[in-house]
Amino acid sequence: MSEAAAAEVPWTLRPGDEIERKKLHRTYGGRTQGGIGPSAKTPHVFVFTDPAAGEQHGYYDGWMPDSSFHYSGEGQRGDQSMKSGNAAILNHRSDQRALRVFKGARGTVTYQGEFVIDTDNPWYTADAPETEGGPLRRVIIFRLLPVDTSPQAPTTSLGQFLEGHPEQVKQLPLERHETESTFVSPSGEVYEAQRRERRLIEDFTSFLNQQGHRCNRQTIRPPGETRPLFTDVYVNDLGLLVEAKGSVTRENVRMAIGQLADYGRFVDHGVRAILLPSEPRQDLLDLAKAQACAVIWPEGESFTSTDVRALPRAE
Repeated sequence: MSEAAAAEVPWTLRPGDEIERKKLHRTYGGRTQGGIGPSAKTPHVFVFTDPAAGEQHGYYDGWMPDSSFHYSGEGQRGDQSMKSGNAAILNHRSDQRALRVFKGARGTVTYQGEFVIDTDNPWYTADAPETEGGPLRRVIIFRLLPVDTSPQAPTTSLGQFLEGHPEQVKQLPLERHETESTFVSPSGEVYEAQRRERRLIEDFTSFLNQQGHRCNRQTIRPPGETRPLFTDVYVNDLGLLVEAKGSVTRENVRMAIGQLADYGRFVDHGVRAILLPSEPRQDLLDLAKAQACAVIWPEGESFTSTDVRALPRAE
């Protein structure tokens, strides 16, 4: 089939129709593999999404509470950039190409409909791991608006969480164990240090509850971000914001300081504290103090702190 003839092939698929991907490309052109397939034969850019597989690796392609379809860009390693297939999505309007979204990546795929890039907010960036559980990097997320179908309710765990927590800051019960990694690198294993961290939090909050203090957590949605943040412990009546770590290392103390600084921009608090499983060495205590952070650790059946405000004793 000549390019001229191929360009005149009418589009016949309707939302919900199924087609073999090989047949789709024989008819309309485009890449036979990968998630984004701009066609050199016909004026189409094909987008393929596999939500079940993607969610295991930190990609949440699908409808979001803003009534747009969010789609993760291509590029499996390193920070994603606006080139190749990503540029084809961004520029599909100016290139006069129709953007066609399919559910599934191989074999039989299901046509979801025609979409257009949101000209007001076309894309944003988020954190996600490299392929095969590599380090976190920057990924591009496109906002796509439906042309011939209606917005649907979110189906991904991230979309459903955001729909149920529209507030910028909201309290959560301690029993909720979501962390940033829940929606960034969900396939990561729960390492022993994380288990120790959970046990440490449970012991600390139990200690405070026995003294009559109310403990919870906070979920935070920074402006322009879709991945939520989660504090470890927040003690309302003490104005105490706590980040726990399961190991006493410089890396963990430095990380906790940064997390507390981030959370503290949104959560009202009087004291920031790092909860550790044992007393850290003096230089790390000095580091925390220099950054206005208290340090808390277990001592027998109780806890001790470098700042009396973090652990007022019951009378």
